[in-house]
Amino acid sequence: MEAGLAFLLVVALPLLGAPLIYLIGRLVERKQAGVNPSRWVALVVLLAAFVPFSLVAQMLFTQGMVISFSLGVIRLQMDGVGALLAGLVLVLGNLVTLFSGPYLSKEEHQEKFYALLSMMIGGMIGLGCTSDLFNLWVWFELMAIASYPLVSFHRHSPAVLEAGVKYLVQSAVGSAFVLIGIALVFGQTGSLAFAGIRANAPLTPVMLAAGALFLIGFGVKAALVPLHTWLPDAHSQAPSGISAMLSGVVIEAGLIALLRALGALFAVSDLWGVFLLGFAALNMLLGNLMALRQTQVKRLLAFSSLSHMGYILLGIGCAFAFGASNAAAGGFFHILTHGLMKGLAFLAAGALLYALYLANGKHQPLMVEDLDGAANRYPLAAFGLSVALLGLGGIPPLAGFMSKWQIFVGGFETRQTWAIVLVIFAALNSVLSLAYYAPLINRMYRHHPSTTIQTGQPVSVWMNAVLIVLTVGVVILGFWPSLAGWLTQPAAQSLLAALGG
Repeated sequence: MEAGLAFLLVVALPLLGAPLIYLIGRLVERKQAGVNPSRWVALVVLLAAFVPFSLVAQMLFTQGMVISFSLGVIRLQMDGVGALLAGLVLVLGNLVTLFSGPYLSKEEHQEKFYALLSMMIGGMIGLGCTSDLFNLWVWFELMAIASYPLVSFHRHSPAVLEAGVKYLVQSAVGSAFVLIGIALVFGQTGSLAFAGIRANAPLTPVMLAAGALFLIGFGVKAALVPLHTWLPDAHSQAPSGISAMLSGVVIEAGLIALLRALGALFAVSDLWGVFLLGFAALNMLLGNLMALRQTQVKRLLAFSSLSHMGYILLGIGCAFAFGASNAAAGGFFHILTHGLMKGLAFLAAGALLYALYLANGKHQPLMVEDLDGAANRYPLAAFGLSVALLGLGGIPPLAGFMSKWQIFVGGFETRQTWAIVLVIFAALNSVLSLAYYAPLINRMYRHHPSTTIQTGQPVSVWMNAVLIVLTVGVVILGFWPSLAGWLTQPAAQSLLAALGG
């Protein structure tokens, strides 16, 4: 298969598959009530996208090619950053699709869920592969538009609708800021292509203002503190599969959009890295402090995502500020490991939520006390959640420890005082996070089973299968971190190349 065609299929299959998923699911359900094949159609579409992706990734990493595709105003280019995001999105998207079948078994209009999920996946892949600001904004909006109704898919309470509206309004305001920033850049440079902007960007206050608008606009989706206020509600109220996608890939896609935009403006100011490092400190501290106060499991995990965005920003910020390639690779490695670990955590919590409440027709949150004795009745879900929490806490030899370690080493290698101070601050925050991860594990294994656990329904085989796959992935990347190097090193090189390094 020719490289350009393979690249086109990676992006197009999820997008073209979305209406197909909806139509087939709708038509079959009308003819035979209670039968909805939309999940299996979605799974076929997303698995099919792996075939061209593997070809493109092979050409990209073994032959050093940058794969491009152009059709009218649509210009796409897959580099190391785009490949890492596409690979993670496809892996997590397929697993969420498989998991969501039993999870949504009592819900109506499942075809809408899977069609929107496929559309969101296509939007994220396109976002990671843009080569100009206009297409970056278009793909960013496509991802956002698909995610809004998914957050409020369980329209059973005012809290769900409130979370959806809050996410919609804040994201829309952020998108407006980005659009204004794009207009300013075009007015100053006459170009929207990243390469053209880098070559012609003048050192003017207008360009600084454009960069600030990008920080705010994309920062909303990336959940940069204090632009994060949509995140706890959206994560806690969305279906667990969507919570896994929001935390595992959507906020990371927002960060990658920000990196693309700031990379084009890198010559305008040397302060972008300082801002990213400042956000890193805020995210780590506030995320951990807020997580300590939570009594809902999914809300706790949502605030945990804030702190982990801080670790990612620490690695990427060192690349912007000091040209630290190892720190950048560590940041991209943590994007990968966090996606797997937080996906595992949300899906394991979702499996318990399904067994304890949803399978009994109840829509209510999974509380921390509901985990008491969960390991006795639901050993796989409890073990998967424990592995995820230990990895997120940075306990060796799991994947989270390895990615954090690479970020810390990369920060020390800069030999810059502020970078070293932030690394120490990050390490202390990692220890602090154990204060809310460890009690959850203690409850599952050392407490007597709660009444809720004793009266719960069985967890689906498909759910357990997904949890096993993610658990194995988190463990393998901990023992064999170099396995991720074929994705993270090219991503770091692509970022530094965009910064002129």
